[in-house]
Amino acid sequence: MGTIRDKFRGLLQHPYEPLFLPKSDGQLFYDLPEKFFTDRYRPIGQNLINRFSAGSIAPAGTSADTPVMNRVPLNNIPEPDIKFAEAIPRRGAFSLFIPEHRLIAGRLIELFLQQPDADTLGDVAAYARDRLNGPLFQYALASALLHRSDTEDVPVPSFLHLFPDQFVDPAVFPQMREEGRAVLQPNRMSVDIPMNYTASDRVTEQRLAYFREDIGVNLHHWHWHLVYPGDGPDRIVRKNRRGELFYYMHQQMIARYQIERYSQGLGRVTPMDNLRAPIPEPYYPKILRSANNRTYPARYANMTLEDVNRPGDQLRVAVADVERQLQRVIAAIDDGAVVTPSGQRTPLDNFRGIDVLGDIIESSALSVNRQLYGDTHNSGHILISFVHDPREEYLESFGVMGDVTTAMRDPIFYRWHSYVDNIFLRHKLRFAPYGAADLRNAGVNLLSLETELDRRDSVKNTLLTFWQRSQVDLGAGLDFGPEGNVFVTFTHLQHAAFNYRLQVAYSGTAKPATVRIFLAPKRNERGQPLSFEEQRRLAIEMDTFRVNLTPGINNIIRRSVNSSVTIPYERTFRNVANSNIGDTNFRFCGCGWPSHMLVPKGDPIGVEYDLFAMLSNHDRDRVNPLFDERTGCNDAHSFCGLRDRTYPDARNMGFPFDRRVANTVRSFQDFVAPYQNMRVTTITIRFTNTVVART
Repeated sequence: MGTIRDKFRGLLQHPYEPLFLPKSDGQLFYDLPEKFFTDRYRPIGQNLINRFSAGSIAPAGTSADTPVMNRVPLNNIPEPDIKFAEAIPRRGAFSLFIPEHRLIAGRLIELFLQQPDADTLGDVAAYARDRLNGPLFQYALASALLHRSDTEDVPVPSFLHLFPDQFVDPAVFPQMREEGRAVLQPNRMSVDIPMNYTASDRVTEQRLAYFREDIGVNLHHWHWHLVYPGDGPDRIVRKNRRGELFYYMHQQMIARYQIERYSQGLGRVTPMDNLRAPIPEPYYPKILRSANNRTYPARYANMTLEDVNRPGDQLRVAVADVERQLQRVIAAIDDGAVVTPSGQRTPLDNFRGIDVLGDIIESSALSVNRQLYGDTHNSGHILISFVHDPREEYLESFGVMGDVTTAMRDPIFYRWHSYVDNIFLRHKLRFAPYGAADLRNAGVNLLSLETELDRRDSVKNTLLTFWQRSQVDLGAGLDFGPEGNVFVTFTHLQHAAFNYRLQVAYSGTAKPATVRIFLAPKRNERGQPLSFEEQRRLAIEMDTFRVNLTPGINNIIRRSVNSSVTIPYERTFRNVANSNIGDTNFRFCGCGWPSHMLVPKGDPIGVEYDLFAMLSNHDRDRVNPLFDERTGCNDAHSFCGLRDRTYPDARNMGFPFDRRVANTVRSFQDFVAPYQNMRVTTITIRFTNTVVART
């Protein structure tokens, strides 16, 4: 008999294969009541059961070690009402940016959360699975599993393993099916994904393809929106400081992208602040939707946004309406308050203001006035993603900007979000600079700050990057394909592991402090020095962690793999769909920046950066109760917060660089000079154009 884990394990693999087909390499079979079969298969349901459950009993004479098909019984529950969700075609496109789709996803999550226990949830999900749109079903079920206490030990696979077509070159799929069909499991070879397949080296923007099209980067964006859905039951949308986290996580991704551009000889991203201007950047995504075998449409050079009017998607977005909504948001920022539907003013010029503003701009269900301030961020994605077919004349679906799993592949994502980030910056500029009371930490003297590679021949303050070849099993996403593992090999940026070394003199009684480490570029693409204001806006958080100081000299060593921003490679790419591991420590916790992208690429000569560290006053940082970053999924809390808990830092996200500084501060040295608890040092990041196989 199957377990609860088995019940969900089969639901979360081969998303378009009917549930009556064996799962988990033929070792998992669902006993479906007649009503669970769709109209296509119900007349021959018993025949299918007899055909595919033949392996449920071990043949006579087989050894005790012979795998036996695990039967998972389903309870004959009343048919749940899922008609509302069938409005999205089963093999159509699903987008969290389309308002109607978000509402349907929210209702489906609510339906899953309403079930009295995990067993009943499994039955309801099993009934819905073969009737609903694949990405919609997987998104809603994964969100429910992550937010229910009785399914905490159910592994949730990443979208990569469910829908690999949205992340990798589709040219590899015929090769994968051939390898899996013609070659037995032990002898299968990995299929190689080329590094650059969307454009030639003659296209300038292709220099950043390693960042934009990185599988881990796009998985992070998908998983963040899974953990922080914009619509749905209030108890899963209303998370602590959710709006501020939307701002900060995206601001950090844009800053990281800009830093990469400088190192590759490219200038600043031009914010998309004019919705009427032609879009010079084309993008040919070269990926397809396996559900209907149609490609994500391309965007040609110099296309212009038009009003989107698509009755089939119940979607109407006018450029003029979005412009008016944006102006209302900007006017509210300048006024220092937003207006609720009842006419009440909610202040923005306070600690919570950035959180209120984030909910409005995204906009999530927590927006204080969606009717007035609109759906600005999402509407921008919609206008761009339908630029090729705004009136549904050619029956084309949205481009990559219409999907959270693919949006970061497109250069226009960074232009649009740079504009959105500038709106947040306009709000932040209204605040006075942090003063000594905010920045100092009495008795704490940071004597030295340096980095060293995690090996014997380490050179201080020099970090190394290179290409790495890794493998990932995509067998669980090949519907009607071969059983077992089917691997692909891909090449991505990687860095040598390193440590931070801080020496701190402390005079006083033992107490904790918060170490905050940021990295900022020193020069632009032409080698010209950046102003401190430019550096401040591009400072990327590398780590934030708590230390316990004792009187005297404190030597602090912090490993790069423990960053509060990243999750380990294994959690980004490990396939849990076919895993039998029962230890809850192996539960998939996929929200976090990929560890292999922690360090900017640099270049072969070496790019210099300012590395900043401070030990802030923990009495002002502390949020009760304290948390242990070494347990559960707490290790990427800077970008993802903590599950069902308060964000673990009382300061504004991005502190101390989220506010402007006094005009007298012209450099990092000026910024740290008055404070003994801060230090800045120059480090060099050197890229080696070699490929190292992951062991």
